[in-house]
Amino acid sequence: MIKFIEEKKNNWERLEDLLAILDSSSLRGLTKMEVRELGELYRRAAADLAIARAETRDQQLISYLNSLVIRAHGKIYRAESQGINLVWDFFARELPQIFRANIRYFTLALVVFFGFGIASFVLSDNDIAFAESLGLAKIRAAAQSDQKWWMDLNEANQIGASGILTNNILVSFLAFAYGAFFGIGTIYILVMNGLSIGGVLGVCYKANPAFGNALVEFMIAHGVIELSCIFIAAGAGMMIGYAIVNPGDLTRGQALKKKGVEAVKLAIGCACFLVIAGIIEGFLSPSSFPAWIKYATGILSGILMYSYLFMVGREETVE
Repeated sequence: MIKFIEEKKNNWERLEDLLAILDSSSLRGLTKMEVRELGELYRRAAADLAIARAETRDQQLISYLNSLVIRAHGKIYRAESQGINLVWDFFARELPQIFRANIRYFTLALVVFFGFGIASFVLSDNDIAFAESLGLAKIRAAAQSDQKWWMDLNEANQIGASGILTNNILVSFLAFAYGAFFGIGTIYILVMNGLSIGGVLGVCYKANPAFGNALVEFMIAHGVIELSCIFIAAGAGMMIGYAIVNPGDLTRGQALKKKGVEAVKLAIGCACFLVIAGIIEGFLSPSSFPAWIKYATGILSGILMYSYLFMVGREETVE
C-alpha cells in the first residue's frame, strides 16, 4: 500500500491544488486544460478510493480519499447546476463586452445601411423612375390613396406580432449568416434593406407627406431596437467574413472559431432583443396611442439598449 500511495499522491496533491483554486472562484478560474484535468483526476481519485477500501484497513487514507472525492464531486456538481448563473453571466458580462470589442464592424454596418438608405430616400423622393425600379409602385399608390396598411394589424395583433417577429429575426439571421461569404453577403443584405426602407419613406413623402409622417410614427417605437439588431447581426456576420479573409496571427481555422463563437453569442443576443421589438411593433406601433408615446418609446428603448451595451460589464474586458 505504501507503493500505491507513492504512485498516486502526486495526482491527489494536484487535485487538491485545483480544488483550492475553485474555493475562491468558479470553473472560469481554470483554463480549459485544467477543467479537463480536474475531471480526470476526480475519476482517478474515485477509483483510488474504491481500491483503498477493498485492499487496506488504513482508515486515515480512506478518510482522506473520501474527503477529496466528496470535495471534487461537490465542485463539479455545483458547476453543472449553475445554468442560471451562466445565463446571467452572458447578459451581464459577455454580450456587452463582445459588442464593444467589435464595435468597428457594427459601425460599418450602420454606415452602409444609412448611406444607401439616405441615397435611396433622396432619389425616390425626386425620381419616380428610380422608385419604380425598386418595385415601390404599390407603395406609392397606397400613399396617394392614404391606405395605411400597417393599421390592419390592429385587427389581429397577436398574429401580426408573431409574423413581424419572425420576419425581423429572419432579416437579422440572413445578415449574420451571409457573413460566411467573406462578408460580401452581409453587405448585400444591408444595401438592399437600406434601399428598401429609404425608398419606401422617400416615395411616401413624395406622394403624401402626411402619410409619410404617419409611417414614421408607426416605425419609430420599435425601429430603434429593430435596426440596431440588424446592425449588430450584420456586424457579427462581417466578423466571420473578416476572420476568413484576414486571420492575423492565427490560422484561418483558429480565427474563424474564435470570431465564430463571439458572432453566435451576438446573434443570440439579437434574437432576444428582437422579441422586445416584435412585441412593440405588433401591439404599440399600429395602435391609436398618441404619437408622443410612440416617439418616447423609441427614444427610451434606444437609450436603455445602448446604455446596456456600452456600460454593463465594464469591470472586465474581453481579450
